[in-house]
Amino acid sequence: MERAVVGPVHDDVGTRDDLAVARNEEEPQRIRWVEGRHEVAEGRERRLEIVADDVPRAVHGVPGFASVVEVVLDLGRRPEARTEDGFTDLLDRVVTADDLAYVIARIGSFGPDNRAGIPKTLHRISAIRNRQGNVVGVTCRVGRAVFGTIDIIRDVVESGRSLLLLGRPGVGKTTMLREIARVLADEAGRRVVIVDTSNEIAGDGDVPHPAIGRARRMQVPLGRTQAQVMIEAVENHMPEVVVIDEIGTEEEARAARTIAERGVQLIATAHGNTLANLIANPTLSDLVGGIQAVTLGDEEARKRGTQKTVLERKASPTFDILVELHGRDEIAIHHDVAKTVDLMLRGISPRPEIRVRDRESGTVTVVQRSNLDAVYDGSMAAEGAAYYGEPANGEPGPLEADAGPGPLPWRTPTKDKPLRVYPHGISRNRLQRLIDAWNAPVEVTENLKEAHLVLTNKGQYRKMPKRLKEAERRGLPVHILRSNTIGQMERFLMSVTGEDDPDAL
Repeated sequence: MERAVVGPVHDDVGTRDDLAVARNEEEPQRIRWVEGRHEVAEGRERRLEIVADDVPRAVHGVPGFASVVEVVLDLGRRPEARTEDGFTDLLDRVVTADDLAYVIARIGSFGPDNRAGIPKTLHRISAIRNRQGNVVGVTCRVGRAVFGTIDIIRDVVESGRSLLLLGRPGVGKTTMLREIARVLADEAGRRVVIVDTSNEIAGDGDVPHPAIGRARRMQVPLGRTQAQVMIEAVENHMPEVVVIDEIGTEEEARAARTIAERGVQLIATAHGNTLANLIANPTLSDLVGGIQAVTLGDEEARKRGTQKTVLERKASPTFDILVELHGRDEIAIHHDVAKTVDLMLRGISPRPEIRVRDRESGTVTVVQRSNLDAVYDGSMAAEGAAYYGEPANGEPGPLEADAGPGPLPWRTPTKDKPLRVYPHGISRNRLQRLIDAWNAPVEVTENLKEAHLVLTNKGQYRKMPKRLKEAERRGLPVHILRSNTIGQMERFLMSVTGEDDPDAL
């Protein structure tokens, strides 16, 4: 077996051939060790054969050829090779109609979703059409089976609890799903069924790609029938685990709930970058329990310190755990979706667990511990006295002292890399004077796009003005102070720095 080593060489590379699962005899696979991960990079040349001869030669000459994510051919433009870091023009000439016809002739027809695949590979070809239905652009996306991508969440995957993955396009959600299916089927011995809507998980053709191991694959003839196939998978094939890529409609969300309520472990991805995005999405909010408006009685409203009409979770979440993929090696884990959603609806942002994987060694480090249990227990015990109202003894309640400012940047702020805070409804001058007095690694910014965190007060957050809505759309953590006072600001700085004594900073 040919081995191309890309990146650091590890002493145990030669012992990892057993991870390659079945080989394709017609087209031998090549094993690559990439940034601490074991990668099956098969079919790359075969993918390039579908385009004109000068394009493959140009692609092979791209610096960092192994990191090419897709090749883009648009009529009247230069062909491009796109990597995770940017793009490179491949030729001086532009793409012609003959180039596109050449591609189409070699892949056959596109499906209703304007996608096609290459049998025995994980690559995907997508078409862009004009108003007359003619193909005017093609995206040749590289599919890779990367072993080791789930090391960062392996304990979560093997817990048996339902798991939802969120992240921007191209961050590696499908690659991770593929590896999860293989690990659960081959190494954990579970009965795994994949509902493969666009044949992205297990490749095109009737025979699924060997990267999914012993997992079984059900193809979906039309995207709109995915929910029906999801139910069919449970009713007909007795799976212990169902794997689904991209839950995107209300019907699919209901089907997912049906599967989870039957005791089947559900592993899926959905549209959105953060849990806050999902809560605000009326189509998919049922995945985290659904949101409903509830009118409280006068006594309960006074107890909570809120208006009489509040938002509450409607039902148990479909998924027990939610993982936000902020990068291929950086994730945030919400270990208890029900508790987290309940707190977020009350204006409290508990910190998720943050894990980072070293690209060279593959070592996974927890850089931020979750404070969910402490915050939730304090909230339930005090029921507002610790956060929403004044404590009876005048001392800070447990939430004020322990909640912290929600998800912070990946690493603790330092003088070299300070935390940039955007204050809304908070006195900037007063905050800046405190920062200077404490010598804290915090900067006040007036540009929301530059901020790591938004600092506001309870009254502003209830009103949810335009700036706060924009911050939540961007996925920025929002830390809520009870009031615009120096004491509240000092407690915020204490939670950021982890110090009780300003002189210690």
